[in-house]
Amino acid sequence: MKKSSSRVLLVVVGAGLAIAAGLLFAQSSGLTRTLLTKADVSVPGREAVVARVEVAPGARAGRHTHPGDEISYVLEGQAELLIDGQSPRIVKAGESFVIPAGVVHDAHNAGDTPVRLVGVYVVEKGKPLASPAP
Repeated sequence: MKKSSSRVLLVVVGAGLAIAAGLLFAQSSGLTRTLLTKADVSVPGREAVVARVEVAPGARAGRHTHPGDEISYVLEGQAELLIDGQSPRIVKAGESFVIPAGVVHDAHNAGDTPVRLVGVYVVEKGKPLASPAP
């Protein structure tokens, strides 16, 4: 294999592993993300990722960050949204929220039904969608 082909393959495999790691992190914490679409945006080096997100009853999403902005709309249920530097707040079906790039946050579903939302992430290409935070 040529050197340039090897590099391309390495980048593709690395990106796939990064995405898989982000999804595994999310799913092991009581939060699942199902990728709906991904597309380039007008900002160089960024892409939009649209996902269906669910936080299981009694679960926490787990403290994490994103390499870009999160814009989410709550479809069903309610959760306590915990954003570092802000007071905790409850978000309910029909409401939306925005979390800036790199800000540590968590969500807690204290109820007995899943919280479902649509998340739109405008993130740096090639980085994991979510990374655990201390």
